[in-house]
Amino acid sequence: MSIEVQRISKRFGHFVALDDVNLHIDSGELVALLGPSGCGKTTLLRIIAGLESPDAGAIRFEGEDATDRHVRERNVGFVFQHYALFRHMSVFDNVAFGLRMKPRGQRPSERQIRDQVMSLLQLVQLDWLADRYPAQLSGGQRQRIALARALAVEPKVLLLDEPFGALDAKVRKELRRWLRRLHDELHVTSIFVTHDQEEALEVADRVVLMNHGRIEQVGSPQQVWEQPASPFVVGFLGDVNLFHGRVHEGLVHLGDGVTLDLPEHADARDAQALAYVRPHELDVAPLADGTGLPARLERVLVVGPLARLELRPLAPADGGAVPAVLEAHVPAERWAALGLREGDTVRVAPRTARVFLRAETAADTVA
Repeated sequence: MSIEVQRISKRFGHFVALDDVNLHIDSGELVALLGPSGCGKTTLLRIIAGLESPDAGAIRFEGEDATDRHVRERNVGFVFQHYALFRHMSVFDNVAFGLRMKPRGQRPSERQIRDQVMSLLQLVQLDWLADRYPAQLSGGQRQRIALARALAVEPKVLLLDEPFGALDAKVRKELRRWLRRLHDELHVTSIFVTHDQEEALEVADRVVLMNHGRIEQVGSPQQVWEQPASPFVVGFLGDVNLFHGRVHEGLVHLGDGVTLDLPEHADARDAQALAYVRPHELDVAPLADGTGLPARLERVLVVGPLARLELRPLAPADGGAVPAVLEAHVPAERWAALGLREGDTVRVAPRTARVFLRAETAADTVA
């Protein structure tokens, strides 16, 4: 089922939760609503579900206006962060609950319910727990049962609100891979809310980045990572180092003679700019060997294949502005070959940067 969000706005008192939001979701798509707390992503999900009413705008399912349709009439499955399983019911009865609550004329027979529930439990690979109770399950198992219960009523749309937020990192990683495989089998139009960038980029077909009640960018995981539309997007998707520089005739100048080609701004003339550089995009070299900004190596943490460096830039000779602290990620083998120690003075140079002219960023903030 396709979903059309048309000019949706929502206020809670003086707080603007959603501000003229438009979004199209194709049938069978898995979409992530991603953003910081308070950005409006859960409010949008609840409006799509029918759990909240918008102040303005419309929700359309397959082209039909569903804005005033009751939640029971939308054929939506909902999975919450904290499972919401009935503690006094067995796993089997939890999954069967929605089927048994259908109107008498639509309710399957008990035999049909049993077959359908056991089929769903096999789908989520937990049929062997049918007689257990929620208190006897792990967090990951409970969430898979909650998903099976949402699927039991054969929803046209599956909505998940921070579905793995209450789980530890290892279980969360396993479950999001499992969710992606499950979606590829079922092709149910699915929307999930998350503040976890890695989760959204790993699971979703498309990512919708939200900030202050508005959509900042919509695109595939690769598009939003490689072609961020705003400083907020590049700042929210992982760690970044922020440089204040100037752009002139296709070059961005970052201080101490450090420049990068910027052909897309060939017409700029001495424009102020913000340049965002990810830690793995910084080259680090001994002071005598490299070119770039001088910096003191404050701290080194080697974890597995990666060395994480904390660097404090020295005042540039040309008086330019540099960050107070830089973070660089260097392959552990490369770090060992450099022969550097904490306290050494080094050279730091970005290989690439995402650059925004200040005129483009006056109203933007970075998370």
